[in-house]
Amino acid sequence: MIALCLPALTMAQTATGLGLKGGLNYNANGDYFESISSNAQNPDRNVGYHFGIFGKIGTHLFFKPELVYTSTKSDYNDDSFKMQKLDAPMLIGLKVLGPISVFGGPSFQYILDTEFDGITINDVENEFTVGLNFGIGLNLNKLGIDVRYERGFNNNEATFLGNNGISNSRLDTRPDQLILSLSLIL
Repeated sequence: MIALCLPALTMAQTATGLGLKGGLNYNANGDYFESISSNAQNPDRNVGYHFGIFGKIGTHLFFKPELVYTSTKSDYNDDSFKMQKLDAPMLIGLKVLGPISVFGGPSFQYILDTEFDGITINDVENEFTVGLNFGIGLNLNKLGIDVRYERGFNNNEATFLGNNGISNSRLDTRPDQLILSLSLIL
């Protein structure tokens, strides 16, 4: 029985297949490194999560489309901007050394819902946007872990209204993200 199961376990994520993924993301509005240093005292301020499905076609050179539900949070002074969205990265990757691969490609985003502490979001400029997603992955057996960076091709803003009904400012709904994911081919 072990001899029959061993080939399936050693195929790794170099095989074609469907899988599940999930993980954490760190969002930054404005300058990414400035955001990290300003949040050093409260590192969980801009942490969100994601989970979804993916497909992988190819071995050394591969195509990896994903469909991911993402929940993000970004703090503005004492207020928190929360957003739920669907992300669809269309990644092309290359196995570079043993279990290590690099990948990149466009990432399509559709905003499902937005909330800003006690303030009504009046207008999201574009509910659908396109960004760039690139990173590095480590694949062991059917388990994979990757770290990636995502940024929008342009800012996507939302106007928000204060409690007095006066327009206060605009928020970027396409922040830069650092994304850590764990994946499993089924």
